[in-house]
Amino acid sequence: MAKTAKKAPPTAPPPAPPADPMPSWVGPCVATLVDKPPPGAAWSYEVKWDGYRVELHIEPGRVRVLTRNGHDWTNRFPSIAAEAPQLGVNNAIIDGEAVVLDDKGRSDFGLLQRALGRRPGLHGPGEILLMAFDILYLDGRDLRRQPQAERRQFLKQLLASRDGSILLSEEVDADGAEFFRAACELGLEGIIAKRRDKPYHSGRRPEWLKIKCARRDWFVIVGYEPSTMPGAIGRLLLAARKVDELVYVGGCGTGWSNQESVALRELLNAIPAEKPPVGLKRKGAVFARPLLIAEVEYRAWTQDGKLRHPSFKGVREMEGPSDVYEINAQPMRTAVQ
Repeated sequence: MAKTAKKAPPTAPPPAPPADPMPSWVGPCVATLVDKPPPGAAWSYEVKWDGYRVELHIEPGRVRVLTRNGHDWTNRFPSIAAEAPQLGVNNAIIDGEAVVLDDKGRSDFGLLQRALGRRPGLHGPGEILLMAFDILYLDGRDLRRQPQAERRQFLKQLLASRDGSILLSEEVDADGAEFFRAACELGLEGIIAKRRDKPYHSGRRPEWLKIKCARRDWFVIVGYEPSTMPGAIGRLLLAARKVDELVYVGGCGTGWSNQESVALRELLNAIPAEKPPVGLKRKGAVFARPLLIAEVEYRAWTQDGKLRHPSFKGVREMEGPSDVYEINAQPMRTAVQ
């Protein structure tokens, strides 16, 4: 009788690869500022959110919300921390921006500051959202080595169709230049462009680019604050039209050379005002008759009606009231520069 061959014992499955250790904190990838969006299919585009960059860490029994410098701010973002366990993951690190949205769905840094209690306002911490735009670690896998497009797919699967305090920052399928133009027309801060084929690296990187919307308008110069440098200007005091009066919209302290600063002060000293042209009490301020207007580039309006990040671009005589920015007519007028 022929011998029956013995069956080989079943082969044991290969051992699972060891899990990647979860970092306690990852320095953020920081976008490089450029003048215009890069062309081509290698880039993806998103809205640039105006808030606090944060990193959401999810672990069994623990959630942390860390700042871009690694500080633990979990207690300042209670709604984000409370919702994180509902994502259904064991471990994750999500990169994003904590924001508060205005009534038009635009992120507003002033509203965020009020929600955090730094300034009085109607918004509370429960209204702060996390706009998530990257995922760096997920259930034992360090995803930073993966291309941006693959990380994006993991994030999309995790957050797609969610409604709450943790939302997906949507990619926009459009030409970069067209998207940038539309973003500026809507009063957004700008856009972000990311190389789809690149891994995640901490620090300022060329594979993430930011393109900011700039606005330019003309404002009445109602005076100045002297500089510590003799004969020069520290800040120009600016006003806009509101119906039939001038309203103070903040000071501008950058954009001129030393020579231009001295010349501006001489111009304003030649047209002194007997009383302030706007309702402003400022110790040491020198007020001038509202005869000159300044072209100013700025990023946005603050909630209390002041220019954000203004920079002086030029000066000329005012020919008529229509030369000056009017608050009621176009409160969020933008210009792509």
